[in-house]
Amino acid sequence: MTETFAAQTDSADLRARPGAGAQLSEQISEAAARRTKSRDVRPLLRLVPYALRHKGQLVMASLWLLASTAASLGLTATARGAIDNGFKDGGSQLNLWFLVLGANALFLGLATAIRYFYVTKSGERVIADLRKGLFERILTLDPSFYAKMRTGEVLSRLTTDIALIETLMTTSVSYAIRNALTLVGGTILLFIVSPKLTAFVLLIVPVLIVPLFVFGRTVRKLTVRSQDRFAGAVGFAGESVDAIETVQAFGREASSIARFGQAVEEAFGVSLIRMRARALMTALIIIVMFGGVTLVLWLGAQDVIAGRMSTGALLQFVLLSVFSAAAVGALGESWGDVQKAAGAMERIDELMRSQAAIAAPPVPVTLPEPPVGQVSMTDVGFTYPGRPDLPALRGFSLTVRPGETVALVGPSGAGKSTVFRLLLRFYDPQSGVVSVDGVDVRDADPVAVRNRFAWVSQEAPLFSGSANENIRFGRDTASDAEVREAAREAQALTFVEALPEGFDTPLGERGKSLSGGQRQRMAIARALVRDAPILLLDEATSALDAESEQLVQMALDQAMETRTTIVIAHRLATVLRADRIVVMEDGRVVEEGTHASLITQGGLYARLADLQFRVT
Repeated sequence: MTETFAAQTDSADLRARPGAGAQLSEQISEAAARRTKSRDVRPLLRLVPYALRHKGQLVMASLWLLASTAASLGLTATARGAIDNGFKDGGSQLNLWFLVLGANALFLGLATAIRYFYVTKSGERVIADLRKGLFERILTLDPSFYAKMRTGEVLSRLTTDIALIETLMTTSVSYAIRNALTLVGGTILLFIVSPKLTAFVLLIVPVLIVPLFVFGRTVRKLTVRSQDRFAGAVGFAGESVDAIETVQAFGREASSIARFGQAVEEAFGVSLIRMRARALMTALIIIVMFGGVTLVLWLGAQDVIAGRMSTGALLQFVLLSVFSAAAVGALGESWGDVQKAAGAMERIDELMRSQAAIAAPPVPVTLPEPPVGQVSMTDVGFTYPGRPDLPALRGFSLTVRPGETVALVGPSGAGKSTVFRLLLRFYDPQSGVVSVDGVDVRDADPVAVRNRFAWVSQEAPLFSGSANENIRFGRDTASDAEVREAAREAQALTFVEALPEGFDTPLGERGKSLSGGQRQRMAIARALVRDAPILLLDEATSALDAESEQLVQMALDQAMETRTTIVIAHRLATVLRADRIVVMEDGRVVEEGTHASLITQGGLYARLADLQFRVT
């Protein structure tokens, strides 16, 4: 019981958020913001619509919650009856009363089990709905949102914050309601059994609560300070492990270990102060609690001797006092869970209320069928969010005809990759028009627009699934034969078949079990199996060796024959095969033509060709 009282002061856990930054001051400021929000429990009201979807489960959980609480308090009455009546007439009724007591205990066990099932089922169902809804919202938010919020912060809300709410919905709510009912029912029964002793108990309560509030607040503050410092340490550790090759390559193991150790020692120092404060508080609680219990029992014993109270009534009073005291302590602990869950729900609701800047119009225009494979950008001006003084495109215009291959060439920062992002409608331009197959992309459904493209990015991100799953990510309806053919065309078939389980071999997180060139060939296979009319290649062969590049380029040439293709490339092989070369600088088109004509002009392309391709 003492530990139950004390546990409420140490309810803040030390779990660090996944992907947290390494800067300690940033961690502490974020934690302080979360604590400010957690004082307001109103965000939890946003769970009500999810809960009301399962009214039947909630009704059953409530009924059995009442039944288990009544059975719990009923134990005190049956125990009193067994003591007061079981020994009368030579114990003739003893067996009957203990049979009643056993039946009460049996019903309590069954009611508690059924209550647990329905409460947990209802809570898990609500959390499942919330988790699905949150992930759905996350995937609909556009890149401009993620430019302002770190991915680790988003994942923290999907994991750690959801876990806090799950604890509340599956355990703490039931626990709190049951203890509240126990406290109310127990207090009423205490007054019925002995108003005098109940009055003494109520006099002890303020004396018990004072150290809880005085020391409890101090302990909670110290716990949070320790949590903040430890979260910073774990965040730094996560970054160090994620970049382990960089840490080792620069010989920073010792400094990283020292930095982590310093943060851990700071957290330990705060925890040491917290432990001393809690130890003192625990001592005060024990002295007050058991001193008060001893006094009340002594007064009760005097009443029993004087005949003012039966032995069974004293036993019932003691049991009710224990139940009520435990309920008070448990409610304090549950309140801590409620506050943590409220703060978590505030963070989750922030995501749920976020609106994607890129969304389908109320009545989207249907793209023509069959696909034409034409793209056009007219006088487009675009600036990335957060960079208003650095326009990425300035009056940019480009038209790519069906089946044409156009290469975008220019120095870094010219705006080449921005063209792809606007075509895929990750962003909308501030001025000008971007159209696909003659339809302004802002008038169409973004999903329909993106279905017209197969994109191979320079980073070639993969997933932790199998090779089969990674290729089929381009088109989940692709047959095994089509997956195999795409791998063959991308020159990936040989190394995939050499994997331990072939196409079913898991590739590890981000495909790290593969080399850079292998990952890029897998990304090309994924684009080829998509069978989209427009192919976007962003340095698609940059990570390949000369031999693999030649083989993959042959596959891409074959794929480009039947598709409209836009290529961002610095390598001469790709540029030479383009029908047109568009040279960009500072977000504008500065030159346009074939390789030979641009070399003859002696402009920017000729200089780039001389520097990058070594062409004279």
